[in-house]
Amino acid sequence: MSPPAAPAASDTVIASVAELLAHALELEYASQAHYEQLADSMAVHHNVDVADLFRRLAALSGQHAEDVAKHAGDMTLPRIPPWAFKWECPDAPEGSDCLDANVSYQMSTTEAIAVALHNERRGHAYYLHVAASATDAEARRLASTMAAEEAQHVALLESMLTAAGGSQRSAPEDLDPPHIPD
Repeated sequence: MSPPAAPAASDTVIASVAELLAHALELEYASQAHYEQLADSMAVHHNVDVADLFRRLAALSGQHAEDVAKHAGDMTLPRIPPWAFKWECPDAPEGSDCLDANVSYQMSTTEAIAVALHNERRGHAYYLHVAASATDAEARRLASTMAAEEAQHVALLESMLTAAGGSQRSAPEDLDPPHIPD
């Protein structure tokens, strides 16, 4: 038996604080896993600076997940199957998406910050959507607080990007590039 179809984009309304917290936990866990995967990939290719950045981002996502779990306390959170999460993108807003096509083992720190900035903007937009559409007033208030936190993350990454000055690391010639048949 196959899983039910993904919810329609219009079926993204959060109905309770518990449901919001379940979504927030998944968002942070997906973000952490995504950054850990990217860090591992960069480390294998000796792109140490970018691997370190992705590890720091993974740790921050892990800390955010712990904060959400503490906020949930003894609350029973709903168990949501992967296809039933209420976000408009295929994956968690801070998880992987089509932008990963721009991820390369030779990417610069600046490019890595741009990937993280894209993800944080998606997370911010998600919480703004919930703050505007949740049927529960407390869920709307909490989503608004979470959106403000994501806005701080966006501002931090924007300042990091500015500080980096848009400089691109000059990648050395790849003496053993991947072979992708035509």
